[in-house]
Amino acid sequence: MPIKIPATLPAYDVLTREGVSVMDADTASLQDIRPLRIGLLNLMPKKIQTETQFSRLIGATPLQIELSLIRMSDHQARNTTAAHMESFYRPFSDVRDEKFDGLIITGAPIEHLPFDEVDYWAELREIMDWTQTNVHSTFGVCWGGMALINHFHGVKKHDLDAKAFGCFRHRNLSAASPYLRGFSDDCVIPVSRWTEMRQGEIDASGGLKTLLGSDEVGPCLVEDQKHRALYIFNHFEYDSDTLKQEYDRDVAEGTPINVPQNYYPDDDPSQAPVNRWRSHAHLLYGNWINEIYQSTPFDMDLIGA
Repeated sequence: MPIKIPATLPAYDVLTREGVSVMDADTASLQDIRPLRIGLLNLMPKKIQTETQFSRLIGATPLQIELSLIRMSDHQARNTTAAHMESFYRPFSDVRDEKFDGLIITGAPIEHLPFDEVDYWAELREIMDWTQTNVHSTFGVCWGGMALINHFHGVKKHDLDAKAFGCFRHRNLSAASPYLRGFSDDCVIPVSRWTEMRQGEIDASGGLKTLLGSDEVGPCLVEDQKHRALYIFNHFEYDSDTLKQEYDRDVAEGTPINVPQNYYPDDDPSQAPVNRWRSHAHLLYGNWINEIYQSTPFDMDLIGA
């Protein structure tokens, strides 16, 4: 089954060209099934790129997915046109009374700020509490995952001396987890962050289970059963050239930056990067969607009950 997104959303044409099954609202209405409602709270500056990345992953399952794009109510996007935001996004204030089978909270380029100095932190705290009554399963990504684990468990983020930047091997720490079904014993994941969460503090908080971790860059994927949530601090959703874009931007701006590790062949940025994480990315998000499908109530009013 395809992912249901507006035919005018830029991701629609991109995914169609890639062979990902997509469907517009008129076609979806002809199917006598209940699609899974997945919300994407998009905090990234490049909204269109991020929409496409997550649509690609959650749209590659045999289920019909209805994707809703959500933004913070008062925070205004500066890197995406007002027309795009007006056409495809709804503020949280408009969806607070609705129920969702799943919600993805993306990262945001504000790692250097303490959580309580983020201008939309109060509303984000409200959203994170709202997930406990209106969302069946929540997936926090990078800064979004750090915000969730801090909000629910008080686990702190810590500044790094140098940016963790590149593609790093992660060990499968819970092979029996349904979220890692089909995973190898280890896998490569793109990393791009100036902060970290520490395994000792995650273990000390109780009720959390680390599923993927790296000796080089620390814990990656954490399950929180009590809050029906997953927290991932790295970027399975990245395109093949996303790290290259970040590297080229910093070089052009004169920002000190290391060549992303284990990304370019022979660590040579003149060569094309090689994607070594795509299959595991699809596995993880496909497993998440499958777990939602297996456990979410058919009657959406019962979500969060």
